[in-house]
Amino acid sequence: MIQVELLRKVYNGTTVLALDALTISSGESIGLVGNNGAGKTTFFSLLLDLIQPTAGSILSKGLNVTLSEQWKNYTASFLDETFLIGYLTAEEYFVFLGNLRGWSATKVEEFVKGHEDFFNGEVLKQKKYIRDFSKGNQKKIGIIGAFIGDPELVILDEPFANLDPSTQIRLKELVKRKRDMRTMTIIISSHDLQHTYEVSDRIIALEKGRMIHDVQTDAITYKELEGFFSVEA
Repeated sequence: MIQVELLRKVYNGTTVLALDALTISSGESIGLVGNNGAGKTTFFSLLLDLIQPTAGSILSKGLNVTLSEQWKNYTASFLDETFLIGYLTAEEYFVFLGNLRGWSATKVEEFVKGHEDFFNGEVLKQKKYIRDFSKGNQKKIGIIGAFIGDPELVILDEPFANLDPSTQIRLKELVKRKRDMRTMTIIISSHDLQHTYEVSDRIIALEKGRMIHDVQTDAITYKELEGFFSVEA
């Protein structure tokens, strides 16, 4: 589904991302891990055409993301609260996303109701604008919003951060369910190696903009992976 070819991003003479080759297949669940400055958010920004590459390309289902708009029809993402619309309620925001992705308000309502436990009674029917929720609850809204419309590709940046432990567990269960259906490619970045390992088929570790590991989670234990990362980091 995703093909990276000789990708480079340079700021003020400093290379912040250098990926010679990377392939992500349809239906894979990918965990992108690394320290601050590893290049995770830069990669997502390039993948979503939020910034332009200095060199190289990213192809999504054969489409160059910098030259085509068609990939947006099957791609959803949540990087941070700037992806939300603060003056809408959560319910209004979900319906807005559903309209963009061809879902009726009724179908959106059914979908959200099916994920009601994820919000832990703190988001739905609160009659509050999104901007007035806590960072954690804004993140919950953004994560569920990313799955509306059953996109083929979902990108989540640090989804476990700022979530309470019970919601982190619910998020892992949600991602595992989506992963097991094999109809959706999911790419998650995180500093939390444990959570990411548990929901991913494959771990890609970045350090200073370069890929240092690319391993299947069923071929390595968590302790081995932790050891690899700590040695390289």
